[in-house]
Amino acid sequence: MKSKKPDAEWQATLSPEAYRITRQHGTERPFTHNYNVEKRDGVYHCVCCGEPLFDSAAKYDSGSGWPSYTSPVSEDAVMEHEDNSLFRSRTEIRCASCDAHLGHVFSDGPQPTGLRYCINGGALDFKSEEEA
Repeated sequence: MKSKKPDAEWQATLSPEAYRITRQHGTERPFTHNYNVEKRDGVYHCVCCGEPLFDSAAKYDSGSGWPSYTSPVSEDAVMEHEDNSLFRSRTEIRCASCDAHLGHVFSDGPQPTGLRYCINGGALDFKSEEEA
């Protein structure tokens, strides 16, 4: 079941940057979020609703400046949407639970999937194995 909140509640509970990214479909500048270089084992959760989205085992350094993953934790963790902004067609990734904008997926990733889930660090909340 999707988490539905009024916009004012999202604004009150999220940082201004997380709100801009997840609720207004923003993008952080590349190489600015510490999750891009995070190396610990753990799980990346949606900053809005807390649902698990990506496991550190699927994370890799794509060189893009954003945290990148070969796959989500499960097929039903994220949803794909067509994004025709910026004068090109891309596939937007959103949290399946609360519809938060996360980033985009591209077909230039490594095996085993060949996909690159390029995700805004500000849309994520990392929980290391020690914290779990």
